[in-house]
Amino acid sequence: MNEIPVVQPPNPFEPKRLLLRWLISSLALFAADWIVPGIDFSGPGWQIGVVALVFGLLNALLRPLLLLLTCPLVLLTLGLFGLVINALLLGLTSALANELGIAFHVADFWAAFFGGLVISLVSLLLNVLAGDRPTVVVRVGDGKN
Repeated sequence: MNEIPVVQPPNPFEPKRLLLRWLISSLALFAADWIVPGIDFSGPGWQIGVVALVFGLLNALLRPLLLLLTCPLVLLTLGLFGLVINALLLGLTSALANELGIAFHVADFWAAFFGGLVISLVSLLLNVLAGDRPTVVVRVGDGKN
């Protein structure tokens, strides 16, 4: 009898995975700064890592609550309202970064909207390229080997 291998999902709190996600988020924020007019960052490079940490914490803590509160809008717009939530979180990240003395500024809602879109796309692409998820190939046969 052929056995199907059982693959445990990776631990999201493994230090190597956390570091990879933080670096990807930092690169995505850098790309948004480079591509989107209205998003400005000036300072030493390590500070973009602090901004990525703040953005990641806000996404982890506030995004589920915002999605729950705006669930009808998210459903009505087929998920596109999630981009507005991204924009709000990016704007809040800008405000918190300025409070921390980091020169990361988002000019207006549209800059935050397109910045959130760029961050999402770059993060998705880099996560796929980094192979963040394990791939399992299962060979299913007729039982005759």
